[in-house]
Amino acid sequence: MSINRVMINSSPLIVLLKSQQAQLIPQLFTEILVPSGVFEEITIKDDVVSTQLLKISWIQRVEVNTIAPEVAAWDLGKGESQVLSLALKNSDCAAIVDDRAARRCGQALSINTIGTGGLLILAKRRGIIPSISPGIQALRDAGLWLSDTLVNLLKQQAGE
Repeated sequence: MSINRVMINSSPLIVLLKSQQAQLIPQLFTEILVPSGVFEEITIKDDVVSTQLLKISWIQRVEVNTIAPEVAAWDLGKGESQVLSLALKNSDCAAIVDDRAARRCGQALSINTIGTGGLLILAKRRGIIPSISPGIQALRDAGLWLSDTLVNLLKQQAGE
C-alpha cells in the first residue's frame, strides 16, 4: 500500500530541517499534516528551524482538539499524542514519529508509523536519493541519536 498522507511529529521535522533534508517529505508524500501542537512546539523558539517552518508551503496545519483515549493512555508528549490521534482517525495516513514509546503506541493501535530513517529508505527506493548513508550522517550531525545497530539495520534495509 502506497502512503500519500502523513502526519509528522516535531522531532522528525526539526531534524530534517536542521539536516537540510526536509525537501524529501513533499517528494515522498502528497499531503503533509502538522498538528497544531507540533507546530507550536517548533515555533515557540525563535531559531532557524522555526523560521524555516513558517516559510514552508507544503505543510497543512491541522487543529487537534481532542486526544483519542487509547492514545492518551500511553501518556506521550503533546505532539506525539496529536499525531497518533489524527492518524488513528485517518487509516489512510501514516504517522512520522521517532520516539520509541510513540512508535510502540502506534504499532499497538495498528497505526502505520515511519521513522526519520525510514523516510531515507523510502526516498532511496523511489529513486530520490542514491544512498541513505550521507542522509544518516546528516541526521546524526543535526542531533538525531541513532545507535550503530539501528544505522546498520537501516543500511541493510536500504541494500547498502
